[in-house]
Amino acid sequence: MVGGRIRLMEDGRPIFLQIAELIENSIIDGTLAEEAQVPSTNELAAFHRINPATAGKGVNQLVDEGTLYKKRGIGMFVATGARAKLRDRRREDFAQQFLHPLLAEANKLGIDADELKRMIDRWEQGR
Repeated sequence: MVGGRIRLMEDGRPIFLQIAELIENSIIDGTLAEEAQVPSTNELAAFHRINPATAGKGVNQLVDEGTLYKKRGIGMFVATGARAKLRDRRREDFAQQFLHPLLAEANKLGIDADELKRMIDRWEQGR
């Protein structure tokens, strides 16, 4: 199944958003290739022990965004270009959520880009 079983609801976000994110993660990591069929809402619901309407809401959100498309009578499929689109969106989200605050704090502390890069390099070497 998509993304393996996780405990839904642990992070407080609506379950349908978590289902959509599981599918997105599977597309980004290549588990679901472009043009591959996505598990049905009933399969997702049974696997995660949730209401099929909730699973459907997550899938339909991805259809509305153009990540998935429907083949009538067959099921949902990953759209061509979905992986690149998702990665671009996630990179922008990453920059907004993590990079911009990091740079703002570094600026307050007088840490320039070169020093920040050295700090990251030291951290990488210590892992």
